[in-house]
Amino acid sequence: MTSTTPTTTPTLVLTAPEHAAAAPGRPAAPTRRVTALDALRGFALCGILLVNINQVLHMKMASDTASDPLDWYPIPAFLDLFVQHRFFPIFCFLFGLSFAVFLDGAARRSVHPRRLLVRRLTALGLLGLAHQMFHPGEALAPYAVVGLVILLPATWLPTWLVLIGGLLGTVASVTLAGGGISSIPGLFLLGLAVARLGIHRTLERRTRQLAVLLALALPVAALGVWAQHTYPMDGPYATRIAAAAGLAGALVYATALLLLLRTRLGCPLSAVLEPLGRMAMTNYLTATLALVAADHFLGLADSAQWVTAMVLAAGILAVQAVLSAWWLRRFRYGPLEWCLRCVTWWNVVPNRREAAAVAA
Repeated sequence: MTSTTPTTTPTLVLTAPEHAAAAPGRPAAPTRRVTALDALRGFALCGILLVNINQVLHMKMASDTASDPLDWYPIPAFLDLFVQHRFFPIFCFLFGLSFAVFLDGAARRSVHPRRLLVRRLTALGLLGLAHQMFHPGEALAPYAVVGLVILLPATWLPTWLVLIGGLLGTVASVTLAGGGISSIPGLFLLGLAVARLGIHRTLERRTRQLAVLLALALPVAALGVWAQHTYPMDGPYATRIAAAAGLAGALVYATALLLLLRTRLGCPLSAVLEPLGRMAMTNYLTATLALVAADHFLGLADSAQWVTAMVLAAGILAVQAVLSAWWLRRFRYGPLEWCLRCVTWWNVVPNRREAAAVAA
């Protein structure tokens, strides 16, 4: 899950190396970073938190009584139609893309880049297993397994074959399995292929293409929402319809945000979302801990207090946005991102920024 604060054009910022290139076997900071993808990752993190509330606390879709003012029934329906299945694909795609970016960077600094990648994914999987105790069904452990079993072997394949595999895998996950965890391999491969093609490095020149994608995806996503809303929830194709609608919705959300980053809203959006995205793993895991801790005081588990849950989610994200921005002004990587980097390189990686940079 993988920099600078945006200045005038937040869509794409190319940063100078934070320190000189390291000798083989020693980590070095990436020389270029597409900060729009950090913002997109932060945006996906916001939606995933809304989905995870129900997964962590097992809330009810409706209250047994209609007298509680904190029970607002449209909220679960809204989450089901506009949040569920919409942000997970974005996160999966970005993980596959980041996988390729890391491997390319490691190849420039080590004679055994795939060995570093295995170590990184193994550490990620162990972290995910620990996270499972608080959040059954979390994503890090499956990410690590698919990364080792699917993505790592795919690095030896030609790009065109990776792209075809990603497209076929994504379509099959929707039509045969109804999305969810089954969509991870295909989306990972799509992210890997896009990174190999260098598309993420030319986002600043793809405004028209993004607009065309948005125009094509928007009616499909709207049709998907209508089908998901009208089709019986217990129907045989309900999960497939929801997965297809989610993919179209994810494409709409992603392209719309990338286009918004080019407008006057880009700077404030980037200021909030980029720090969240750069510390995505730290924020993802600490959000679970915050939900579990808050439940002891709010009693959200097995309840239908959705208004309270949404206010809690907004509060968690607000605190994380502030703390992430504060932290990244002083350190290069988030706490867990730094730990993962140290394990990957099996060395203590410099993290603290120079005092002059902090003062500036």
